[in-house]
Amino acid sequence: MFVLELTYTAPFERVDELLEAHVAWLDALYEEGVFLASGRKNPRDGGVILAVGDDRATIEKTVAADPFTLGGVCEYRITEFIATKTAPELAPYRQQLPS
Repeated sequence: MFVLELTYTAPFERVDELLEAHVAWLDALYEEGVFLASGRKNPRDGGVILAVGDDRATIEKTVAADPFTLGGVCEYRITEFIATKTAPELAPYRQQLPS
C-alpha cells in the first residue's frame, strides 16, 4: 500500500487549470481499483492519495501520468507501507509482514 502526498509547486491558478484533467485521472484509477481514498490537504498546499499497487515502480509510473505532474504543478512524495491492520471495509488489502 502507498501514501501519495503531493505538494503544489505552482500558483493555484495553474493548478486549477489542470484540475478537471486531474480529477478525470483520479476517477480512472478509482475505477481500476488502484486508489482507495484521496483529497486536498488542509491548508490547501497539495493532496493525499491512498493507493494499492504491486510495487513502487508501478506507482511511480502512475503518478508520472498525473496531469498535475505532466503540467509541472506538483511534486509527489511516495511512502510505501505494509497495511497489517485495517478497518473492516479494507480487509481485502491487509498484508502480512515479510518473514
